Amino acid sequence: MKVSIHSLTFKTIIGILPFERVTKQKVILDIFFEYKFSKKEKDFVDYSHVAKMVKQIMKEEKFELIEDALLYLEKALKAKFTISNLYITITKPNILKNCVVSVGY
Repeated sequence: MKVSIHSLTFKTIIGILPFERVTKQKVILDIFFEYKFSKKEKDFVDYSHVAKMVKQIMKEEKFELIEDALLYLEKALKAKFTISNLYITITKPNILKNCVVSVGY
């Protein structure tokens, strides 16, 4: 199975600039992964749990670098769920006036 969670949006502390360390900013996450579904064993990945976990981690950890957030999320998600081909993009839509910035892994 292939799962896509698009536009998971919330505010959190993220960034290295002084104002980013005190003021929450909007982030948008897109998450894609695959897993082996088994109807017999009722083995599935609950995407609502994935979304909730990602949001909770981002809010608690208050990452400085998007890159650190991506690596941390990858490790945490793979430890909790049996998934493969994980790809995450974190977007900071309001950090620059003339563009939207995203980093993916």
